Amino acid sequence: MREMTYVEAVNEALIEEMERDERVFIFGEDITIGYGGGGMFGATRGLADRFGLDRVIDTPLSEVAIAGAALGAAMVGLRPVAEIMFGDFISIIMDQLVNNVAKMRWVLNDEVDVPIVYRTSYGAGIGAGFHHSQSFEAWLVHVPGLKVVMPSDPADVKGLLKSSIRDNDPVMFMEHKLLYKRLSGPVPEEEYLIPLGKGEIKREGDDVTIVATGAMVRRSLEAAEALGKQGVSAEVIDPRTIQPLDEELILKSVEKTGRAVVVHEAPVFGGFGGEIAALLADRGIDYLDGPVKRVGAPFTPIPNWIRMEEYYLPNVDKILKAVKEVIAF
Repeated sequence: MREMTYVEAVNEALIEEMERDERVFIFGEDITIGYGGGGMFGATRGLADRFGLDRVIDTPLSEVAIAGAALGAAMVGLRPVAEIMFGDFISIIMDQLVNNVAKMRWVLNDEVDVPIVYRTSYGAGIGAGFHHSQSFEAWLVHVPGLKVVMPSDPADVKGLLKSSIRDNDPVMFMEHKLLYKRLSGPVPEEEYLIPLGKGEIKREGDDVTIVATGAMVRRSLEAAEALGKQGVSAEVIDPRTIQPLDEELILKSVEKTGRAVVVHEAPVFGGFGGEIAALLADRGIDYLDGPVKRVGAPFTPIPNWIRMEEYYLPNVDKILKAVKEVIAF
């Protein structure tokens, strides 16, 4: 199987879906002329030449305009893929997203589809500072009507993006910027889709379940490798889609292992890991042999200095510490 980078897989998914369906178009800030002609991270490179400027559209510097235009386009039968360059600026479109986009199907009594994909880069690790490095997935999963996808590898990002573009409801598609060019992996050459709402076991194990999202899946797999050398068998679960969430996959894994650690990049307090812990307390309490441990960032803004950012983020040592604490029970 061929190897591709994460960002190459995003680019190929966009190409395939634009070729398959002429209603698909993409738009956002600097997606045709900026940074080598492919947006900030190269995800849209070559698309303007291939599909023309009527389907690959540079917009003014206005996230609110992008969000609203996507809604209008979807309601008249198009399938927009709108890029919000940095996930931090989701804060600017929350009114559109929460009060219009996510509710429109209900407002209009299920008479319209709202097939929008909002692609955005998120997360820390490249020293981009506290205005361009945040992870707001916990905000987004609290919005009924909105689906939230967080792929962790090239094969998943392609299959999930294609499924998201074909979905008839709005999807927030979160691409971790640290993975774009730093992570390569096998990607099938034939067409494939990965259904939304289906997680995956990234590594099987028997002693502890580690549920991780985004870039933290890589960290968790590294931790599981280290644990294996110490005689601890860790199972790593990647939900891939956190809204809807594959609850049964997580419960089945914890039923087998009896222990759970949840790893995400955002601060622990108020983070999505609390939902996993609540799920296990509600439906999996009889499976647990110890407390559910959460690994995440401290409750502070992301540091500007990259060395402090490394201290701030979850890492292998922090995951190992949490696993050893739950195994001690």
